[in-house]
Amino acid sequence: MKENTISISNQVGGDAGTMPASSWVRFLRSYGPTPNNLTMFDEYVSGAVGRAGVQPIRLSTPLLDVMATHIESKAPGSLLIVGTAGDGKTYHCRALWTRIGGDTKDWTSKGNIKELRLPDGRLAVFIKDLSEFNGDESDLPLQRLEKSVLSDDDSEIVILAANHGQLLDRLRDLGKRQSRVHPLRKPLQERFLQAGPAPDRLAVFDLSRTTSRKTLEEVAKAVAGHPEWENCKRCALQADGKVCPIDENRRRLLGQADGGQLSRRLGDLVEIARLNGLHLPVRDLLALSSNMVLGCSDAKLAKENLMTCADVAKIQEDSSLGKASIYANAFGANLPKRRASDRPVFKAMSSFGVGEESSNAADGLLVYGKDDSRLQADFARLVASDPTYGAGAAFRASQNAYLEGHEGARVEGGSAGFLEMLEDQRRRLFFTLPDGEPEYTHWSMTAFRFAGDYLETIDALKAKRPVSDAVRGRIAKGLNRVLTGLLLENVDRIFIASSGGFTQSRVSVLCDHETPSRRQAGVGMAIRLVEETGRPLLDISLAAGRGNSVSFDLTPIRHEFLSRVAEGALPASFSNECLEDLLAFKAKLLRKAEIVLGATMAGDDDEAGGEASALTLNFIDIEPGGRGFSRPVTVRTPQ
Repeated sequence: MKENTISISNQVGGDAGTMPASSWVRFLRSYGPTPNNLTMFDEYVSGAVGRAGVQPIRLSTPLLDVMATHIESKAPGSLLIVGTAGDGKTYHCRALWTRIGGDTKDWTSKGNIKELRLPDGRLAVFIKDLSEFNGDESDLPLQRLEKSVLSDDDSEIVILAANHGQLLDRLRDLGKRQSRVHPLRKPLQERFLQAGPAPDRLAVFDLSRTTSRKTLEEVAKAVAGHPEWENCKRCALQADGKVCPIDENRRRLLGQADGGQLSRRLGDLVEIARLNGLHLPVRDLLALSSNMVLGCSDAKLAKENLMTCADVAKIQEDSSLGKASIYANAFGANLPKRRASDRPVFKAMSSFGVGEESSNAADGLLVYGKDDSRLQADFARLVASDPTYGAGAAFRASQNAYLEGHEGARVEGGSAGFLEMLEDQRRRLFFTLPDGEPEYTHWSMTAFRFAGDYLETIDALKAKRPVSDAVRGRIAKGLNRVLTGLLLENVDRIFIASSGGFTQSRVSVLCDHETPSRRQAGVGMAIRLVEETGRPLLDISLAAGRGNSVSFDLTPIRHEFLSRVAEGALPASFSNECLEDLLAFKAKLLRKAEIVLGATMAGDDDEAGGEASALTLNFIDIEPGGRGFSRPVTVRTPQ
């Protein structure tokens, strides 16, 4: 498999005698979220590797083989490499150029268009980056692509790299200048947004769909397991029992002490973010990994909150190892808020609320655990066992001042220091709490308390196993409470209710239809996995046969919303967007129920005649235990 070489120019300094890894650390720092960060633009790679004097970071490129195979197959038409900034589009162009026989020197020479004659006689036209063309000059590469794709001209194969939105905008503008709707724009838009089919004669490779948990694992290993770290073994900063936070962090990222648990839970967070629709390109994952290793919350100790080897001695002398905690760095807590929010990866990580969110049990352990006889064993096992980032001297001193009510802790803001440390300890617990811990669950430290069940549901669906009864029942209960606005406890049935005409009403007591929460004989709720998105789908069928069901895309945040509502939270207190999505789903269910009922009742009315007409309404009543049932009430009106 081919490998990706990622590097960046850097001025390397440091004392190579006492700090033999200083060149590598300064190089790695360039990948971090610095204010002027412009790393990983592929056109700077070749020169940067030589200037930095270190080995480059190497990442695999699984799409390269299939791209090369497509060209070698002599398939007619052209090839499109799309993605977002940082996905590696330009690199893939360069790697493909080299793979099919192009010369590296030709690639690095001036010019954004490179041409190579293939053995089959076609001219391969590489367009490194569409964004490098401005104004009307962008028409030329698009016209060459159009000629190859929309005509029978097979003299050229165009390999074009572009961002999704930028390509669509350029095609729209080109179409306007040609006084037409460009024929490639709509099919490409459907391809990008809905994973539709690619246009004929155009192979589309979307790099934004390749990032996943495995990508993060590979990036973290490439950063934390890089051969340059071997130089740390000769470093004076680790002599005489000293702890170097940089080396400590990279060892923890590698999982040398916890069997890879930190990496797995970091992967869980990235997966939840991805399934919520957030795309984190390789560039961001490299920034995350670099920040986890080099981050420091005190800019006075480390410039721009990213350490170099020269900063470590100051941190050791100041007894401030805790300020370089990998667990806080993972969420960008070491960075100024504006700089963290500018990076999609840290914006995504902060959305989990780790540090702000907690449970009474966890906070009780962190605040009172060392003194409470009932908690001391857990405190020693889960907190004090980590003297570097757990209950170190600084934490214990601040904790004592907070608990004993010293004068400084009583004044306004006097406890801020301890509360900040408490947030860092919550972040550490998220990564370090053992799986299956009965009193302290790591997902309770986040805003997505049911994310573990969500991921287990996906695993079960992939393995063709049934979804757990607890998860299915919680979803059914949450649906019932949203669809009716009543505190129902039913988990076996789903009530599709209205208020007599207003489908958006929050409280609905008229049951238009009810269906089992488990699919039986083609009727009821099924939970399926959608391969294109990787997410579960709720499919509620109101009658046997095709066309009688309504589906609902179950994103992590929607699953969390339904689960929280099932546990007693008020819908409006969590997410208005989720509530609106579910009310729209309710409207579709009511419409489908009307169609199904109409088909069932056609030709089955009561006998004609009589002095009055009757209307039967099914009201939802609630038993003392919270279980709902529909009670028919017949209303007769004079004719």
